[in-house]
Amino acid sequence: MNDHTIGAEARPFEGIKVIDLTHVLAGPFCAYQMAVLGADVIKVEPPGAPDQVRQSGTDRALNRAGMGTNFLGQAANKRSMALDLKTQRGREVLRRMVAGADVLLENYRSGAMAGLGLGYEEMKAVNPSLIYCSMTGYGQDGPMGEYTAYDGAIQAASGLMSVSGTPEVTPLKVGAPVVDYASGTMAAFAVASALFQRSRSGLGQHIDVSMLDTSLLLLTSTVTAYLYGGKLLSVPRGNDLPSANGCCYQTKDGLLMLAANNPRQHERLWAALGHPDLAAQSGYEEWEGNEDTMKAELKRVFLTRTADEWEEYLNGIGVPAARVRTLPETLDLDQVDHRGALFQRFEEVPGADQPVTVPVAAFSYAHGGPRADTPPPAMGAHTDDVLGELGYGSDEIAALRRAGII
Repeated sequence: MNDHTIGAEARPFEGIKVIDLTHVLAGPFCAYQMAVLGADVIKVEPPGAPDQVRQSGTDRALNRAGMGTNFLGQAANKRSMALDLKTQRGREVLRRMVAGADVLLENYRSGAMAGLGLGYEEMKAVNPSLIYCSMTGYGQDGPMGEYTAYDGAIQAASGLMSVSGTPEVTPLKVGAPVVDYASGTMAAFAVASALFQRSRSGLGQHIDVSMLDTSLLLLTSTVTAYLYGGKLLSVPRGNDLPSANGCCYQTKDGLLMLAANNPRQHERLWAALGHPDLAAQSGYEEWEGNEDTMKAELKRVFLTRTADEWEEYLNGIGVPAARVRTLPETLDLDQVDHRGALFQRFEEVPGADQPVTVPVAAFSYAHGGPRADTPPPAMGAHTDDVLGELGYGSDEIAALRRAGII
């Protein structure tokens, strides 16, 4: 195991080398979160068969250039290598990479890597301290273990769709690929934890990340309630939720989501609205018997001001509430601009004829925090560099290229 001691200003994963064999969203997002925290991430794609998200996004020119917006959002700070793992020589290259790596990420169908002789046991023999993270829809084994999955299928299989929507329109898929990004975040946490574990034990680890498991964790409160009493905490109700204090209301000019979810916030809300009698009902069971009355009053009073006015007023008295915004409106918020580390703008990106702005991470550090230093790479842009670092000479690299292995 290499010594990865770093200075106080360095990012957490500086000195950590990650081989990223993943594709689409969940796996690449895991690798991206490690990359913005300093890891040397090498994204490996088969020559002539790039990650499908390179051709996926809102701009057709970018898609044709292999730099689709879905790819751009999770590829900064990575290096790109083209390598055919279906060939013996390509697998030999990967084994040489693994010998000096800390982490290998893969999200192929369960058993596919082992079928190529590149499974955990084989890679453990090459590098006993390797953290090998496998990401699949349903896990590495079990009756559904070999199923291929994407975000939508897991939203359906996990029950997430069944608790989303309205009584009239359900089941309903959540608009964003939340299971993909949550699975990527979960995998990044698992890898970070395994690296910490290795720093104490010296041992590598095989991580089995399941998108189905991740989706069920997103449903934790609903799952716990159902397994305890057989009742569903979450049912499709749209914006008309059981608690009057946690519903969405029409204002003069738009919608306002109220979230006065604890007794202190309930008391502040109703005292401010001139209803000391309702403010005094500070227990959850008391609310249950009076929801219709409270909802009727809130519907009436919220129509008297704009959503922005209510948002400012209520938050000013310690009552959580937010105007329902579109994404463009949210991106225009001064608060988003204030969180300067959230986005990175690249003036030049391969294949793009204008600057590209990408999200980085949902947190900041006092020092050595996440940042995006280099733009998303073109397919295979760093192949020769990586092979050179592995000791391959120019003639060997040229021979690999002639054979279509790189």
